[in-house]
Amino acid sequence: MAHYVIGDVQGCYSELQALVKKIKFNPNKDKIIFAGDLVNRGHQSLEVMEFCMRHKGSIKAVLGNHDFYLLYLIEHQKKNKSLKKVLDSKNIQKYHSWLKKLPLLLEIKIKETKETFWISHAGIPYIWDIRMAKKLSKEIQTGMKDDSFKILENIWGDTPRIWNSDLKGYKRSRTIINYFTRMRFLGKDGSLKLKAKKNKADEMHVPWFNQTIKNLKENQYIIFGHWAALEGKTKLTNIIGVDTGCVWGNQLTAIRLEDRKLFQVKKA
Repeated sequence: MAHYVIGDVQGCYSELQALVKKIKFNPNKDKIIFAGDLVNRGHQSLEVMEFCMRHKGSIKAVLGNHDFYLLYLIEHQKKNKSLKKVLDSKNIQKYHSWLKKLPLLLEIKIKETKETFWISHAGIPYIWDIRMAKKLSKEIQTGMKDDSFKILENIWGDTPRIWNSDLKGYKRSRTIINYFTRMRFLGKDGSLKLKAKKNKADEMHVPWFNQTIKNLKENQYIIFGHWAALEGKTKLTNIIGVDTGCVWGNQLTAIRLEDRKLFQVKKA
């Protein structure tokens, strides 16, 4: 049995099929964990969702910002050109039900190596320890079960910029979701710098993982997607990026957790 974490597919189904073939994925014994952003931008989001439905028993995933967008479109009955085939599918309610239940953070323990991996779309800010991150992921997961329409209606926006445990209501849920799905750079106080999207921000902000690495033990790892401009390169052993910009013409990446071996296929 092997566990493979795959970076942002974003509708690149042909490349996903090539990658699945390359890793010799066996749905009867292997597990695939998607690091969020299954859909949008690419032209085969419907096929990606159908792949997930066919192999639900062998697939886990965390929600990315584009997955939240699809949920918003479904629940608020909005149209979108790149996601039209998904929204018009006879299986749309199956996609909705599956996506809606997904967490923002997954924990995978590998018995053979005694290593623990946490998978989140954008990462985990250093201002949260793992226990807090798991608690907040569960909070949103429960909220989506009970109040998804309103959460999705109020998800958009860059504020509040900084986490505060006293936040309430939809400001609280929006802030948690922004850290888990949109984070790249953080200020020294842990505040989000959401406008900086490539590899550089001003001198007051640094990549989130520069500080989070201090929270991890030697046998603990974070796997994340979202930040395609990094091409997966963090210069850190214990924090690994798997969004290598397939939808932008680069590569789709998988990492096997048992030995941290990378597998990649080029954009077709």
